[in-house]
Amino acid sequence: MRLLFLAVLRRHTGNAVTAERIRDHLEAAGHVCLLKDACDLESSSEIARFIEAENLEAALALHLYRGGRLLRGHGIPFGIIFGGTDLNEDVNHREKNEVMGKVLEEARFAVAFTESMKEAAQTQWPHARGKIYVQSQGVVTVPNAAFSWDTFLRRSGINQSADNLYIFLLVCGLRQVKDPLYLVDVFSEWHREEPNVYMVIAGPAVDPVFTREVKARVKRTAGVRLLGEMPQEDLHAALKNCFAVVNSSVSEGMSAAILEAMDLEVPVLARNIPGNAAVVKHEVTGLLFSDPQEFAQLAKRLVRDPALEKEIVANGREYVRRYHSWQAERDTYQHLVRTLERGVGE
Repeated sequence: MRLLFLAVLRRHTGNAVTAERIRDHLEAAGHVCLLKDACDLESSSEIARFIEAENLEAALALHLYRGGRLLRGHGIPFGIIFGGTDLNEDVNHREKNEVMGKVLEEARFAVAFTESMKEAAQTQWPHARGKIYVQSQGVVTVPNAAFSWDTFLRRSGINQSADNLYIFLLVCGLRQVKDPLYLVDVFSEWHREEPNVYMVIAGPAVDPVFTREVKARVKRTAGVRLLGEMPQEDLHAALKNCFAVVNSSVSEGMSAAILEAMDLEVPVLARNIPGNAAVVKHEVTGLLFSDPQEFAQLAKRLVRDPALEKEIVANGREYVRRYHSWQAERDTYQHLVRTLERGVGE
């Protein structure tokens, strides 16, 4: 079967990585899966021409609003994967909410990463009850064996011995919903007390205006560094080498960086929001903070308590192995896409 797969494909961000992984699952089942950036096909007429030109039989969209709205009315069966901002942000805009409800009327199925996401969707659109499935994101990490941690530190402007450093890595695209500046001030205060602690923000410039703001702020802030995007295998190697991974997002569907850190046996400190709390159980698989001051307290505790670090890392790794199986994810998507195949020609 020939499929169109629409997603927002900013390179090396969570959605792009998820989309590539799901495409691999579908192609492994023998389907032809054309992965397209939803931003490149902004109108219904463009989509219609593309479907006809490529002789597409079905479609899939990652993000209910940004991808799903483009698939309505074309006469081909399609499924939806919730992103995060669709359920956490777009749902609060009346017009977008209405559009997303209509998309779900046409969709054959919808996939939520967590039970809480499924419940939120069913509350908003009761008519979708019965077609929403829960499938956690599968995790695969492949650190670059040739990666140089010393080179990474130099690129970050950190000219100290790696032996006595505590690097907290915040992985995110530079846009407001990721709130990369949330911890900057409190981290800078800590760095002035203990010059061997640093926070490194790594990720692509998604929002140009906001990126300029982040760069200007980081430039005048001690103990905080900013790096651009990194190839996935280098990013995994950096995760493996840092002391802890940080997530300070305002909203999340399911953070790939958190799951990858757990898989690589690195402790996680995450902002206490529903998407993060669905993955991180406080003091079990990671640490949850509700404000910058609590982050500082927990981060300092983690530095001073190796037993806590060891326990969190072991629990996080076991959690990922048990609940974020790559094979289980593959089986689910291959099964769901077969339901689209049965719709072809009806």
